[in-house]
Amino acid sequence: MDLAKGIIAPIITPMFEDESINERELKNQVNRLIEAGIHGIFAFGTNGEGYILSEAEKELILSVVIEENAGRLPIYAGTGCVSTKDTIRMSKMAKRLGADVLSIITPYFAKASQEELYEHYEAVANAVDLPIVLYNIPDRTGNVLLPDTVARLSEIDNIVGVKDSSGNVDNIFQYIEKTKNRDFSVLCGSDSLILQSLMAGGTGAISGCANVFPRNMVGIYENYINNNLEEAQKCQDNIKSFRGCFQYGNPNTIVKTAVSMLGYPVGSCRRPFHQVSPEGRVAIEKVLRENEQLGID
Repeated sequence: MDLAKGIIAPIITPMFEDESINERELKNQVNRLIEAGIHGIFAFGTNGEGYILSEAEKELILSVVIEENAGRLPIYAGTGCVSTKDTIRMSKMAKRLGADVLSIITPYFAKASQEELYEHYEAVANAVDLPIVLYNIPDRTGNVLLPDTVARLSEIDNIVGVKDSSGNVDNIFQYIEKTKNRDFSVLCGSDSLILQSLMAGGTGAISGCANVFPRNMVGIYENYINNNLEEAQKCQDNIKSFRGCFQYGNPNTIVKTAVSMLGYPVGSCRRPFHQVSPEGRVAIEKVLRENEQLGID
């Protein structure tokens, strides 16, 4: 099973109006993504609202995703917590349920030194025998994984990759450059930079837009690896209009709203992160209608 490469979808978490988990629609989304050619599924990442789910809900979601997937794709689980102790506990839970890869966000809220971050990931890697993908998203966490720290961590056997959502293309390039002599994956977490990252030596992306346009996002990667750069660029350009809608709210709220508008009963994001302005909804509907007419899905 190929790990940490291709287009990995951070699957949204469907909810009913009372904010409980809609297991039936979650299963439907798993199959929808697989049928679109996605290369992996990431449960309760940022787009899955992992930041606002209880531990019991995470266990339920991961169980449903793994069961419905039935071994077809690698399953990633977002098990990062603020403390090392809790991250290890959640990572062991994911292993017990059958996850293939751990995606571990940096600790957040409290400022951490690079040495503290190194020791945090080292401890988790030593405690849980599963492949680990580091997750750098400093705008949300307040902590940044510097390229030199990623290079050090890449020397630990079961730390197999990093996802960068900094939006800083130079940071991605440095991750690639400093780990190029190891069997280590660099995944792009900024959908606008996927093709640029691949051309620099990246291995794929964890793409929020894959929840809305899964076939198109797969097209970026598949066309690139088949040396069809013109088509890969076309697929990359296809998401510009949708990403323009991110000005109207939290990006994962925009993504979930769009999936709902496509006719899937996924519900809203959990409060208080659930609102999209009327102006924003009109803009999303317009983009979805235009992309449907262009055959972008």
